[in-house]
Amino acid sequence: MKKIFIVLVAAVLAMTTSCKEGILDTAPTDAVAGSTLLEDTEGGYMALNGAIRWLWQWGVTVTGNAHQCFGPQGYALMGDLMGEDMVMAGQGSGWFWYDYLYDVKDAYTSGAWRSYDCWNFYYTLICQVNYIIAAAETMEGDQADIDYIMGNAYALRAYSYHYLAMTFARSYIGHEDKLCVPVLLEPTTSKTTGLPRSTNRQVYEQIVSDIDAAITLLQGKGQKHCSHVDYYVANGIKARIALTMGDWNAAYTASSNAISGSKALTADVLGGYNDASAKDVLWGAEIIEAQGTTNPQFLAHMDIAFGGYGSTARKCCSEWLYERIPAGDARKGWWNYEKLDQNGKVLEGYQQYKFRFADPSNTYTGADHIFMRIPEMYLTMAEAACRLGNDTEAQGILNEFMGFRVSGDIPYDCSSKTGTALGALTTDETGSLLEEIILQRRIELWGEYGRVYDIKRLRQGFVRTKDMGHPVAGLLNNRDCANPESFDWVMTIPQKEIDANPGIVQNPIGSAPEGNTGDDPALAPNVE
Repeated sequence: MKKIFIVLVAAVLAMTTSCKEGILDTAPTDAVAGSTLLEDTEGGYMALNGAIRWLWQWGVTVTGNAHQCFGPQGYALMGDLMGEDMVMAGQGSGWFWYDYLYDVKDAYTSGAWRSYDCWNFYYTLICQVNYIIAAAETMEGDQADIDYIMGNAYALRAYSYHYLAMTFARSYIGHEDKLCVPVLLEPTTSKTTGLPRSTNRQVYEQIVSDIDAAITLLQGKGQKHCSHVDYYVANGIKARIALTMGDWNAAYTASSNAISGSKALTADVLGGYNDASAKDVLWGAEIIEAQGTTNPQFLAHMDIAFGGYGSTARKCCSEWLYERIPAGDARKGWWNYEKLDQNGKVLEGYQQYKFRFADPSNTYTGADHIFMRIPEMYLTMAEAACRLGNDTEAQGILNEFMGFRVSGDIPYDCSSKTGTALGALTTDETGSLLEEIILQRRIELWGEYGRVYDIKRLRQGFVRTKDMGHPVAGLLNNRDCANPESFDWVMTIPQKEIDANPGIVQNPIGSAPEGNTGDDPALAPNVE
């Protein structure tokens, strides 16, 4: 993997028991040699915090277009804009516009676009935690601290490979033996040689091994900072992985375990989702002024009151999805029907208000990053129960969850819905219980998960129409998104990586393989 990896130990977080207590030490530690840094747990925590700080660094993964490259929240926004439920009403400054138009895959030769950004981001994080994991047997200090550091490192490696797989490969289900991404488990040096792409099955075997190790190591240990992975967050990551793999038993158990901690559902849905210490936030990053960002930040792309990207390139809910929000559902307040003036054109749309700065005039405060919330775990547990044929339990879980969303004279009740039928397209309604669970997932996780990742794992196609609110430019008439076998959802690999690694085969640029491209292991270069 050569120079695409960056060994970076960035800013260091203070060890606190509460996300909002204390201050963060922002002194860089990259001048410290890795071998020295990882001799003991004090250095281990510094290295871990440096790796975690990577989760909200912006602009360091690319040579240009840096304002759309800021870690997991950026990739969640990318994934939502690649789906059908989020409408981008105007081009604005151009950030995320080309993700929305599916017009980034052919830019794989450039260091300024999405292929390079995603690949570089996750493999850099992998590189950092590989150094930490390699020090497990030699690190000195209390064993509980060593276990905590290693548990975080294993969880972050599993998390990174999971998102690499979802971005650079087709769905796991149905493509288990197709090419995925290379798996590197050792610290990267100047002498490290590139590896070929492993299959989905091989990659996910490693992912499961890593996240299971993390869960074991973190059990019984309190979370030292909200940005860290603890036992409950690790189970949340495993729940995501299990959904992708179709391992319903594991998804049920992991999501249930994630829920069993101190975090809980809340009926407060209109606070702007800007506080990592909120009751329903499982995992997030506290942003203080010394580490804050102004323009290149998720909320800057969403909040119209900020007056920048969020106002000139407005993110709206599709009319199709908005119309299916139940009566009395507080989440209707996440969007407001407005006439939008975009680039001199008057458009109509459901402008988002779900994500807002606490104070748009001061983006250094009230601007935390949120990576995972408790509602996702309830919806995962409901889906898993439904998939396992436990309709009554799934109904009960969903009814309990929706009790925190719907009030008034018409209570929510899904008890009449059963079964797992899904339509060929995401708009082909079957009336099944599984479809209802997925619908509530689409509403609840709008803007924070990445809709295209669910579309891929569910193996459905989708369409965009003007009636949904999508502008003509965003209708994807030249893409094959109605076909669940489409390669449109599979990102191309950076040319720099291919040049450095003769064992890499490129993904198709378009909707389908052409010539000797694709994800067939038999077509991969023979480098023996």
